Amino acid sequence: MNDIFARLDKWPRTLFVQEPTPLLRAPNLAAILGRAPTDILLKMDAESGFGLGGNKARKLEFELSPPRLEGVTCVVTCGNNQSNHARLTAAAASRLGLRCVLVVNGESSPPYTGNAYLHRLFGAEIRTVQTRNQRQPTMEEVAAEVETEGGKAIIIPLGASTPLGSLGYVRAAAEISGQWGDHPHDRATWIFVSASSCGTYAGLALGFALLDNTNVKLVGVSPDVDKHEIFEETARLTRGAADLLGVEVFPRSDLLIPTNAYVGSGYGLPTSESEEAVTLLARNEGILLDPVYTAKTAAAMLDWCRSGRIPHGDRVVLWHTGGYPMALM
Repeated sequence: MNDIFARLDKWPRTLFVQEPTPLLRAPNLAAILGRAPTDILLKMDAESGFGLGGNKARKLEFELSPPRLEGVTCVVTCGNNQSNHARLTAAAASRLGLRCVLVVNGESSPPYTGNAYLHRLFGAEIRTVQTRNQRQPTMEEVAAEVETEGGKAIIIPLGASTPLGSLGYVRAAAEISGQWGDHPHDRATWIFVSASSCGTYAGLALGFALLDNTNVKLVGVSPDVDKHEIFEETARLTRGAADLLGVEVFPRSDLLIPTNAYVGSGYGLPTSESEEAVTLLARNEGILLDPVYTAKTAAAMLDWCRSGRIPHGDRVVLWHTGGYPMALM
């Protein structure tokens, strides 16, 4: 584990996350699922201590490191009009004293709620486009405008899901392994985490591969894309992150278990299972889930526990990647 941190420490970062984020027991939820009180855990990256929390902060630490910001006057990124990534990027730009332009698809009009409100509260300028395909060329247009005006822009890809950004979750894999404390081969651990742009998923995959923890299984729950796309994008990001660290370790074949079985009618559209998960976690553990990502991830975890797909005695972790519950309004 020390070797992982030594390799990561060679890469500069801007500190946004209060490490370690909490790893909480969920005894009431465990009782409902017929499990031991210590068998259900919640990894709370929703409580990262910055910009209302979320997994993107770990990636932005590397993407917005001091060397990359030399001469930069404007941060440009994209997402939908309720994007968690856009929220945290706007918050990061505010802390760094930089202009921020968000290219978002999806109509918003006053009164703004949820992340659409927070984007503006953090001082970001909003450029609205109609489709996802228009986001990248519009970001490039904004960057060109900034340079024409005498500034310098840095473009952060969707979700900060790059090989560099994925290093944040290589670090997180080592972090959680230190938190649960037992020997890595003592028992199986199933980690449920949202997987879409795949930077989080890839970083965890590489991290656990470096730790050689053969008992961890990563269930990547898609809110939108097909599981084959998750495999392909995770492989690309994992290879890139491994190259940055100068290692040739790759995830074993049984580590990654992506699923798109809980998407329902589409991105951001609740299902009866995700709505049940939101209610169950709120009323029994006082934990809020967002409807786009963590609710569907929790729905998958509940289903796998109830169906017996996860044997009794195995440890189960819901990795809470954040998301703003006001999107429910």
